[in-house]
Amino acid sequence: MLRFKFSSLLVLVVWCVFAFSTTLFAQNDGDGNGGTADSAPVTAPSVAGLSVDQSIIDQGKGLFDANCKQCHAVHEKIVGPALAKVYERRTVPWLINFIKYPQRVIESGDAYAVALYKEYQQYMPNHDFLKDDEIKAILSWVQAETIKGPATATVAAAAGGDANAPAATNAVANTGLLTAIIAGLTFLLIVTLAVLALMAATLSKYLKKQSDLSEEDLEILNQRINWAGIFKSQAFIGITAFIFVALVLKATVEGLITIGVQQGYAPTQPIPFSHKLHAGQYEIDCKYCHTGVEKGKSANIPSANICMNCHNAIKTTSPIIQKIYEYIERDEPIQWVRVHNLPDLAYFNHQQHVKVAGIECENCHGNIKEMEVVQQVSLLTMGWCIDCHRKTEVNAKDNAYYDNLVQLHAKSSKSPMRVEDIGGLECAKCHY
Repeated sequence: MLRFKFSSLLVLVVWCVFAFSTTLFAQNDGDGNGGTADSAPVTAPSVAGLSVDQSIIDQGKGLFDANCKQCHAVHEKIVGPALAKVYERRTVPWLINFIKYPQRVIESGDAYAVALYKEYQQYMPNHDFLKDDEIKAILSWVQAETIKGPATATVAAAAGGDANAPAATNAVANTGLLTAIIAGLTFLLIVTLAVLALMAATLSKYLKKQSDLSEEDLEILNQRINWAGIFKSQAFIGITAFIFVALVLKATVEGLITIGVQQGYAPTQPIPFSHKLHAGQYEIDCKYCHTGVEKGKSANIPSANICMNCHNAIKTTSPIIQKIYEYIERDEPIQWVRVHNLPDLAYFNHQQHVKVAGIECENCHGNIKEMEVVQQVSLLTMGWCIDCHRKTEVNAKDNAYYDNLVQLHAKSSKSPMRVEDIGGLECAKCHY
């Protein structure tokens, strides 16, 4: 009877776990891709010079987010005009020339450019660092967003989603499944212990009714646990002492490791700057201000001229903005206080992590979009970096540099190739 009850409980738990995981994946999507039936890209005949190729449109979105998003949107005015159907209002060559050299086009007397200047009362900064094909990619993305219409964008925003929403949904589903499995296994353990205790009590009760037991059997059957003897025994004292010493040593080592760690450091800056306002509310891309993050070792602290790209026309009378003007008039750099600082013996390259690996800024710097005052969130210790290299899979997609390494790794392992597998734990990778 007990075996039947335990088997029934086991089947019930397994069925619950399966049903829960199935429900999660069913909510994710019926097509197994984490998308919806309406998530197919919208296409239409392209304007001459623009593209409907999804890879080019995706490239355009990245360029738009990095260079245009802080001042423009497709379906609404922000600092500058809405860009929907801009390719119909002007030709693509005209737009390329204007985007690269707006002030020059306005000063040439072009009627449309002059009208824009009169309406918005400011010059757009030159974008002559963009190639023609890159501007066409941006316009191709604008065309795709125009075709989708504002309703699609509103629905996506209401769902809290973007191009990465399917991946986020999958992550939630996987996390929920793991939680369900752990809960199920814990429940099984509790049930197993309860069944064993019930079996022992039932067997003990049955044996006590037997009349042919020897005195030794009766003594074993009637014996009680001597808790006092257990607590006073040398084995218990030795184990307790070992655990205590181990915990003390662990706390001591962890304390020594954290010497010099600036986690939580949030210095007062010479000019207050709210990342919550700029990166959060106005969604200015980190790369717009930190221009070196995809190009070199350092992300670069923004110079005053980057601030002036917007503040030559926005809140110009603000006392805080006046401080920027003062630095410019004195021809001095703003003395920003560095928050994240690695020791000179450690090498870190932002380009390798952001451009190649595709790691988001939040992975290391925390939820910057919610910070009024930036602070160091992560430990930035060697152990913290090593732990990341052990867990992080190498982003080898569309990167021929890794092709041979991926093939060699696949021959010896079925698990994904992680950073540690390509030398990410070698001392010389991070130390000169």
